[in-house]
Amino acid sequence: MDKARIIEDLIEKYLENKITPEEMQLLNEWYDSFPDTREQVFVSKQEEETIANRIADRVSGTIAEAQDTSNVRPLFRMGRFSIVAAAVIVILGFSFFFYFFPPTVSQNHAVVQTEPAINSLSGEIRPGSNKAVLTLADGSAIILDSVSNGVLSRQGAVEIQKLDSGLLSYVGEEKREAVSRPLFNAISTPRGGQYQVTLSDGTKVWLNAASSIRFPVNFTGNERRVYITGEVYFEIAKDRQHPFRVELNNGENVIEVLGTHFNVNAYDDEAAVKTTLIEGKVKLTTRDHDTPSILLPGQQSETDKEGNTVIRKNADTEAAIAWIHGNFQFRSAGLQEILRQVARWYDVDIEYKEDLDMHFTGQLPRSESVYTVFKHLSLTGAVHFTINGRKVIVSSISKS
Repeated sequence: MDKARIIEDLIEKYLENKITPEEMQLLNEWYDSFPDTREQVFVSKQEEETIANRIADRVSGTIAEAQDTSNVRPLFRMGRFSIVAAAVIVILGFSFFFYFFPPTVSQNHAVVQTEPAINSLSGEIRPGSNKAVLTLADGSAIILDSVSNGVLSRQGAVEIQKLDSGLLSYVGEEKREAVSRPLFNAISTPRGGQYQVTLSDGTKVWLNAASSIRFPVNFTGNERRVYITGEVYFEIAKDRQHPFRVELNNGENVIEVLGTHFNVNAYDDEAAVKTTLIEGKVKLTTRDHDTPSILLPGQQSETDKEGNTVIRKNADTEAAIAWIHGNFQFRSAGLQEILRQVARWYDVDIEYKEDLDMHFTGQLPRSESVYTVFKHLSLTGAVHFTINGRKVIVSSISKS
């Protein structure tokens, strides 16, 4: 395989997050052969295309020295891929890469931004961790991150255990007879917290920051129903005789499953409830619409405040569940969408000095400091962050 085709294949694997460590080393070595490209950031689509074309010319020249390039595929195809590829190459030295097209931002900013535009007037702001409160059926509360491992409580026939991993498990014999007053527990995470619990039927549940789940200690009757807020990921234990139902927004939305893996993002400050299906099949119903929607693997539904549902057939499922693997991951996400996630995970408040229309693509571990996140965002040269205590003030670079 010729050099140009190898590099293009490596770029495509990098964009699809399928690249191996060995292939990443090859791509980095190729990238390092262009010493004046590191630290470049893009302010406009035109600038990206200019740099993409310049790099393409240099690559073609390198290959031409060794072989006939008449039958080689173009490394940088014009259009969206050329822009994305150029962005990946030019900022490949960072674990978090960005490309963005800010139509409302001045095009007069310098292309090279070597110092991040951040003013920090506070001490260290640490990333979130395993923090949650368990509320028992009698109303008593247990702060899960401060209690020792072992048996925390017994609720009916079910034993609540905090495992060595620090997570929670409900262990007990399933009893299906109807009861007049089932025992309910609830787990809630604060901003800057996350938690995982295994329910009594074996269903695994991950809670993101500022989220909650209310559930029966032991499922009874003909169904398994839980109630959530915020963002929750489920791996449902299969039981075709007892469908699993997730209720949110006070019953305005209900998700029905038999056995599947899916993510629900239902924060109040988001414009729509997003349900992303990883495997299995789910049925979505809303209070104001009689016809349910069926979701298949790889699809995502968006239900707005009026109950209208749109299904995206080729959803970015990796981005939707990146948080359970400890990552932020965005693809053409708006700045405010990104900062809402940052605010929940780092427990900070965001204040905007003006409207900023910017979109980013990238990935970064959620274990990084909040300063690192803002540093990478600011390397675009178009946005400025001032950190004062737990408040973050965001403005354009031209007005900061």
